[in-house]
Amino acid sequence: MDTTLANALANGAARLAHLSSVRADAELLLMRAANIDRAFLLTHPDVSLTPEQLATYNQWIERRAQHEPIQYIIGEQEFYGLPLRVTPDVLIPRPETEHLVEAALQRLPHNLPLRIVDVGTGSGAIAIALAHALPQASVTALDTSPAALAVARQNAQRHDVASRIRFLESDLLAAVATEIFDAIVSNPPYVSELEVLEPQVRDYEPHAALFAGRSGLDIYQRLIPQARQCLRPQGWLLMEIGHGQRDALASLLTGWNDIDFVSDLQGIPRVAIARRS
Repeated sequence: MDTTLANALANGAARLAHLSSVRADAELLLMRAANIDRAFLLTHPDVSLTPEQLATYNQWIERRAQHEPIQYIIGEQEFYGLPLRVTPDVLIPRPETEHLVEAALQRLPHNLPLRIVDVGTGSGAIAIALAHALPQASVTALDTSPAALAVARQNAQRHDVASRIRFLESDLLAAVATEIFDAIVSNPPYVSELEVLEPQVRDYEPHAALFAGRSGLDIYQRLIPQARQCLRPQGWLLMEIGHGQRDALASLLTGWNDIDFVSDLQGIPRVAIARRS
């Protein structure tokens, strides 16, 4: 007996009943498996899935039922309007990180050949968004993971900015320690080992991109002094920070100028900004 879109959706939603985003997840996986958009799904509920489409959908539903992030299942996540390939080798880009990109774009001139470095680039989300928005800028994207850099390179090629992004394997700024930049941006690991994470984050996303010691400050304590050495005078340092880390970051940035914090839509400080003297 053929399985219709409506039946498949109902069965998928039932299998995901223990998750918080049941309907949205079941719909997205079905649309991807059947290669249709939401309008078609809603207006043609009686269309039957092919055996191949149904098998793919059921497999994806089972993976999602085990808390695997939907972005890893479909292999994609949008960031700053740009679809990016994501794999378990990279952290899934979050909407909160878009505040970091916006803060950088508000402070950097758009008509100069800037030199920008993205520390811990992962999927390349920040580097690619900045290169896309700043057509005269050259960006260096750093990461300790060769697998992550491979994903980032693919994403840069997809969005036609690969010629302006240099990818280097590096522990923080070590690979560019003798270079000078106009801006340093980073979404570093900032989760403490004691924090409780959702299973889909804890069990699937790369721990090296999440955890930063018992305080969650280990990377900032190393990155901030390195950044001072690699920035030109008046150059900008912009970093995503975790919940409750504002005061600690303000202390670590003692001696910097124009220190500021940008909050997310919930009013939580998410971006620390400072300017080298």
